Amino acid sequence: MIGEIIAIGDELTTGRIVNTTSALAARELFFQGHEIRAMHTVGDVPALIGQALKEAVARCDFVIVTGGLGATPDDVTNGAVIEALGLDGMVHPGVHANIASRLDQATAELLARLAWLPVGAEVLDPEYRMAGYLLRHQSKPIWFLPGVPPQMEILLRTKVLPGLRDFDHDRARPVCQSIYRTCGLFETEISRRLRPLEEQGLAIGYYPVGCEVHISLATQAVPGAADAGPRTADAFIREALGDNLYGMNEKTLAAATGDLLMQRGFLLGAAESCTGGLMSATLTETPGSSRWFKGGVIAYANEIKERILGIDPVLLARFGAVSGETAQAMASGLLQRLGCDIAVSATGIAGPDGGTPDKPVGTVYLGLATRDQVSDRHVRFTGSRRQIQEKTAQTAVDMVRRALLVR
Repeated sequence: MIGEIIAIGDELTTGRIVNTTSALAARELFFQGHEIRAMHTVGDVPALIGQALKEAVARCDFVIVTGGLGATPDDVTNGAVIEALGLDGMVHPGVHANIASRLDQATAELLARLAWLPVGAEVLDPEYRMAGYLLRHQSKPIWFLPGVPPQMEILLRTKVLPGLRDFDHDRARPVCQSIYRTCGLFETEISRRLRPLEEQGLAIGYYPVGCEVHISLATQAVPGAADAGPRTADAFIREALGDNLYGMNEKTLAAATGDLLMQRGFLLGAAESCTGGLMSATLTETPGSSRWFKGGVIAYANEIKERILGIDPVLLARFGAVSGETAQAMASGLLQRLGCDIAVSATGIAGPDGGTPDKPVGTVYLGLATRDQVSDRHVRFTGSRRQIQEKTAQTAVDMVRRALLVR
């Protein structure tokens, strides 16, 4: 079925609150085989709410509306719905009784507007203080849910998704989605490699995330049918992406790297300058990282590079702190001092100032040291200071991963 989602509230249109409810609903509906073609965010303006609702009902098979069901003056959803759809309003006896049983008389009268619903509203759960409900308009279901994420999520999973099946005469088939996580290839190159699958009509999406690109493959489950198609597509994707594919679904780059370190019995160390500890933080976000991450040093000032990592001041004076030579020396020095098996380093210019014609903002050198060799890599990133730091940390971790693949 085709649906639309309308999220209501000035807190959303002003940016005070991030709209997470629409994303949750869209994701759950997608996995159930339904198609969300539009998501709207509307402020607490009754005329706009009514217009958005009427237009959505005219376009699609069902609508989900979140927010504006509370008792404060800015909760205007119910009134807007009554006006827009030409309905009468009434105090729902079940909801009113529930409110009265929980509150003193004065407060219950104040919150009685929670029970003021359009005639014909089917309350989803009368125990809820902010009653979500279902309206059937022009033979189409419209679900109204609280804007509070935990409340909305419970009603979505327990009432809306099961209830939608009663209206789904074509019986939407659940969607199976696989996420392929890559690092090292641009989105355009990945699309070129996977074009044969796209030409077969497979639903493939591309989502850049910093230096990574995540690829989604969505297929609908066909009862009683073999899954040879998805298996063939999976094999094609893995072959096309090669070592650039580091993990599936929720697997992070740090976790994938940690798995390789544990398989080889290696301990990793990180020497950081321009990333300011972000590389180590990224690695230690992974549960169990203590089994493969030995430690890190934030060698921001040259004095720390010399005193803690043992870098020769002559080398720093000759090549500068941002150089391949310094990156190698940072990694080698950390390897010796921590006694780890592999060390990675990063030194660069994150900006927004500090760049020169020879070394503009975004210039980064990464170093990698093992017990038998040391190397460096020069990269150039664009973006804000934070974006450059994040891309540097991602690329450094990926550098370790790739080195482990060949060991």
